[in-house]
Amino acid sequence: MPIDQEPHILCTDLVRIFTADGVEVQALQGLNLRVDSGEMVAVVGASGSGKSTLLTILSGLDTATAGVARVAGHDLLTMGSRERVAYRRRTVGFVWQQTSRNLLPYLTAAENVALAMNVARTRRGAGRARRVDELLGHHEVGAERDRRPAELSGGQQQRVAIAVALANDPLVLLADEPTGELDEAMSSAVLEAMRSVNDELGVTTLIVTHDPAVSGHVRRTVQIRDGRTSTEVLRSTRVDEHGEEQHVAEEFAVLDRVGRLQLPQDFMHSLELRDRVRLALESDHVGVWPGHERRPDAPTPPPSATPPSSATPPRRARHAAGPEASDRTEEER
Repeated sequence: MPIDQEPHILCTDLVRIFTADGVEVQALQGLNLRVDSGEMVAVVGASGSGKSTLLTILSGLDTATAGVARVAGHDLLTMGSRERVAYRRRTVGFVWQQTSRNLLPYLTAAENVALAMNVARTRRGAGRARRVDELLGHHEVGAERDRRPAELSGGQQQRVAIAVALANDPLVLLADEPTGELDEAMSSAVLEAMRSVNDELGVTTLIVTHDPAVSGHVRRTVQIRDGRTSTEVLRSTRVDEHGEEQHVAEEFAVLDRVGRLQLPQDFMHSLELRDRVRLALESDHVGVWPGHERRPDAPTPPPSATPPSSATPPRRARHAAGPEASDRTEEER
């Protein structure tokens, strides 16, 4: 299948097990994720949810224990060491939280960008110089080209880091907590720079973060919980009957190939759902009720009962990434 006809990021039933002192820890427990070419997606989750493990696998720095992980036509579980090096140099770009992982402290901004091309041997001479000027100018740090990282603000450092990540024209940009050490204003500027890269250059972008503010800068947010994707939020713009533009956010529960899904935690707390739940199949939906013992005076909903209406729009279920993951809702098309 040609690269441009398959998703740029595809993870199916991804498992990563770490062993320490004879104890096995499952960082990823069958995670599914699909990111199509040109998408900009944020993956959010609490510390220990597995999001950083996912990013190290997608970056080629680690290998999954089982499952499928493909990025821009590369099979990350089977590729050899030479392909892995070429993959990290040309196919993916990285922006990390720490400046020390993005930029060499003894080189200027321009030299850091040029070094990335020198290592990958992608451009030489005048072509390399033009590319350096183009990238630094695009990210509004051209005036700082001769400054070293210690002489730049945090936001400027991250924008130079984005320029370094894009030096070799990668198909996919991966970012790990790119705003983790920045204030709100700088964070917004860096995220807008990344969105510009996505919109203008068409680079598929995946941001891994615990910062909920990142969600407002992307059209799709995927939440990871306990090593699995649990929910997705899709944002779109619609025109109402009065001709006014409205921003709409819809939340979906991720449904895997065997029918498992994770209910949002606020739903579980609100309805005191635990251990087991009672289900009822209707013509166009599935009803879910608490399954623990009820009070003697509380009526038990019949199997075909319809739950009371709510002012809150329902959260929808969608299929996780997999061979059949292209079956998407009409809103996504």
